[in-house]
Amino acid sequence: MQDAVLMNYIDRRFLFLEKRLEKCNQDILDYVEEFRDFSKMVLSRLAGLNNYKAEVKNEVENLLTRIERAQRDIDYFGSVTDSNTCIEVHEDLVKQQLFEEAEEKKKLKLMFNASCDHMLAGIKSLKIVKKTGNKHGSWMKDPGKKHTKIYLLNGSVNNVVLEWANIMTFMESNHTLKARRVTLPFPWEGTGHIIYQGSLFYHRYGSLNEIIKFNIQKRTITDQMLLPGAGRIPAYQLSPSTKIDLAIDEQGLWAIHAEPETGRNIVITKINHITMAIEHTWDTSCNSKDAEAAFMVCNILYVVYNFPSGGTSRIQCVYDVLGAVNTYEIPVLHFPKRQGSHSTIHYNPKEKQLFAWGDGFQITYKLLTKQKV
Repeated sequence: MQDAVLMNYIDRRFLFLEKRLEKCNQDILDYVEEFRDFSKMVLSRLAGLNNYKAEVKNEVENLLTRIERAQRDIDYFGSVTDSNTCIEVHEDLVKQQLFEEAEEKKKLKLMFNASCDHMLAGIKSLKIVKKTGNKHGSWMKDPGKKHTKIYLLNGSVNNVVLEWANIMTFMESNHTLKARRVTLPFPWEGTGHIIYQGSLFYHRYGSLNEIIKFNIQKRTITDQMLLPGAGRIPAYQLSPSTKIDLAIDEQGLWAIHAEPETGRNIVITKINHITMAIEHTWDTSCNSKDAEAAFMVCNILYVVYNFPSGGTSRIQCVYDVLGAVNTYEIPVLHFPKRQGSHSTIHYNPKEKQLFAWGDGFQITYKLLTKQKV
């Protein structure tokens, strides 16, 4: 009896489960059918959107074509009506520019001594005066004073200036014997210093572009200035310690440096040595690549080039600030005899010769000059 009841119960459960499975299958079939209908609707709408997109694209292209045609018409009518006015304005601008350039040249000629009319024709001879100090340094006379004192600044970073009474005392003594020592309040950087009118002008070590004016006799700083744009790269590739090279010629004090914005071309600046004010700046066409030094003679920059391993130094780029000389026709000028390199070359306008420091040798070069063409 119990077995019959159990079997009856099991049959009812199986029947119930079969009905539930049939319902699930039917629900799944209904869902599939609904999804198919939904997919068909979505695909149909997407096709409609594509057609609408194509229509919109065509409309936009047509609109752009019409705008371009209208713009061409406007440009045409504008050029016809305003051409004479534009030509007149352009001519006025050119006239104004030419006038300003002429006025600028007049100002520069007035600023510079008109009697300075010579230029370098060659390097006549060299004299090795002495060998003392490090590979890098500078030595000089003061072209603005009547005395014959010799000054030596050894190394690219130092704060002691050595002074001799004259060239004979300098040649006969050792490095320090008979030399007066002048200690600077701040060391110099590089080898581009110069002494003029009793003052030492030098690039202060540790500063980007500060130039100090130091009175040699009074041993005091009398002025200082900043040289905009200078100090970021060497003035000459082959003299990396010198970021600012100061120079003297018949017109006074100059600063020579290079700037990355000019493609590492050399920039020269005229400085008033009394007020330390900038008078004018020129971007030159002379590049600092393979350059080792430069100097000024009568308003003209002469850049000296060499090989990285040393060789015969040569002047192969010249820049005249007044534009009075066709510098492109000047031949390359070679330094005589000596093989090596220079860390400093400075012009002395009083003696008309160069004071150079080359590999620890103190050298003078006599110059050949000619009238500016």
